[in-house]
Amino acid sequence: MWNDRYAKPGYLFGTEPAQYLRGHKTYLRQGVTALAVADGEGRNSVFMARQGVQVTAMDSADVAVEKAQALAKAAGVEVDFNVADIGKWDWGAKAYDLVVGVFIQFVGPEGRAAQFEGMKIAVKPGGHILLHGYTPKQLEFGTGGPPFVENLYTEEMLREAFSDFEIVELHAYEREIDEGAGHSGMSALIDLVARKPLG
Repeated sequence: MWNDRYAKPGYLFGTEPAQYLRGHKTYLRQGVTALAVADGEGRNSVFMARQGVQVTAMDSADVAVEKAQALAKAAGVEVDFNVADIGKWDWGAKAYDLVVGVFIQFVGPEGRAAQFEGMKIAVKPGGHILLHGYTPKQLEFGTGGPPFVENLYTEEMLREAFSDFEIVELHAYEREIDEGAGHSGMSALIDLVARKPLG
């Protein structure tokens, strides 16, 4: 399905990074390591690399990864791109300063729990998870994201899911976004920044 979506000309979600990442640029410092989860066509991983972040990116759609590689080449940056099924990713292979998930709501509650646990494993102690997605109100807007309410995030759900981390930031809001044909228009969004304890 994703290969079919990404096979169309151009970049489905544009080539500019998510507004969320631009708004959290202070985390994207020279020499920081990051894992970009389900990175798609590379707009977010390439942006991070342009800030000096050492980025590993993964996505299951090889068509998307090819586009991401082209985007990185055009930007003059290096990203370690991987074609990989998120369900089979070795989360414990390496620990990162940042684990970034932007609009990765393609799984239901069971898959999401495994996804979140994997992301937690991949973060160094003292490192951060940056997560950005849609709330259930997004179904009213219909401007992007999955049509399944069970895949969407609420503040309560994320607070519980990351109760073993320090919640640095968690809030839901509405904003107009323009991120390619895939995400365009008034949107019901939610942001999380969670820090892994040192102990």
